Amino acid sequence: MASLAGDWSYAEWNATYNAFSFGIAAMGSATIFFWLQLANVSKSYRTALIIAGIVTCITTYNNFGYFNSWVKAFKVVTNDGGDYTVTLTGTPFSDEYRTQGDWMLTLPLLLIELILVMKLPQEETVSLCWKLGVASVLMVALGYHLPVLWIWWFWWFLVMIPFCYIVRTLVVGLNEATSKQPTPAAASLVSAARYVTVVSWLGYPFVGLATGFVGLAGPTALMYEQIGYSLVDVWAKAFSGVLIWAIASEKSAVEESGRLLPH
Repeated sequence: MASLAGDWSYAEWNATYNAFSFGIAAMGSATIFFWLQLANVSKSYRTALIIAGIVTCITTYNNFGYFNSWVKAFKVVTNDGGDYTVTLTGTPFSDEYRTQGDWMLTLPLLLIELILVMKLPQEETVSLCWKLGVASVLMVALGYHLPVLWIWWFWWFLVMIPFCYIVRTLVVGLNEATSKQPTPAAASLVSAARYVTVVSWLGYPFVGLATGFVGLAGPTALMYEQIGYSLVDVWAKAFSGVLIWAIASEKSAVEESGRLLPH
């Protein structure tokens, strides 16, 4: 539970309110799009697209929770149609599920959907899904202890072990598999999905630490933190999901055209 204190301006409250609304709209519409596209891709890639929709669906649900908690934590009133006044109701604002639940579920799934859409040999697919999935869960679990500042460096060091393994696998380990994609367009999309994933995963800790590094505190810090997380979520989950759909669509078209060629 985030301990809300200080004097909140209407602009700060409204910016955070709009960030949650944006997250709900972006994730919800992405979920609908991914699942409606299932019939337009080959059976081999439907699981990846289903998972992409599950990821955005989970975050949509969680954003509703953040949104409702935010609304309940404040009372916003206006006198005779004038300026709005924002006061705390005493109800705590909770976004703890972002680390305890959302990331624990969605980050492994983001890696799995990428591996599945690449259509690697079955043994390699199963191995990579297990290794990357377990590494990402371990990373999130260890990262939960980072706010314990007096030993933050110890937990940071532990978090870096699975994180570096995941980044190395995405950036280096999948190069050969990417080069074997059926078309240059598919290979380019897979490369983009790999690097988008890496950049987005760097974004989460950056948002969490940046407010402290630049000296922000109180309402302003919490406002920028929530806006930052909403933007990174859309990049990491909705935009990455669009790339997964594009890869699936491109490879499905190639496979379909191959079946239609005369023998």
